[in-house]
Amino acid sequence: MELQQEITTLAAQLGAILTDKRQTITTAESCTGGGISYALTDTPGSSVYVDRCFVTYSNSAKQELLGVSDQTLAQYGAVSEQTVQEMAFGAATQANADVAVAVSGVAGPGGGSEEKPVGLVWFGVVINGKLQSKKQIFSGNRAQVRMQVIAFALNIIINELK
Repeated sequence: MELQQEITTLAAQLGAILTDKRQTITTAESCTGGGISYALTDTPGSSVYVDRCFVTYSNSAKQELLGVSDQTLAQYGAVSEQTVQEMAFGAATQANADVAVAVSGVAGPGGGSEEKPVGLVWFGVVINGKLQSKKQIFSGNRAQVRMQVIAFALNIIINELK
């Protein structure tokens, strides 16, 4: 299945689960630039489970909108487990949502380093106050990496909610 079609299917599946559970979701996105929230809201009826989402591309946006601490960004950087954890908790709190997903990564083609190569993405997920985080490395060009991140994020949440 083409990745865009997979994303559409996953978003609809997640929407059905959230509707059934009467839960709401928010996103805190950096490298995807709102792609996850776009996928969620592309599903008819999504206003039942989506109230607000956050695109926090810059460090200052992560701090101001989600409450990510100066110390976390200085010590670990924007692309880190610690940062996505704070992003996810901040988004869940700010949106008063049952579910939050945060992503921060290096989509490329530049910006990578030995420690944080192009394609590295951290995911933070909060479900009913419980946090988990995952690291994944994707390959492909910028658009391909971003699409894979969106699909992966939707899959994580679906699997955790089942």
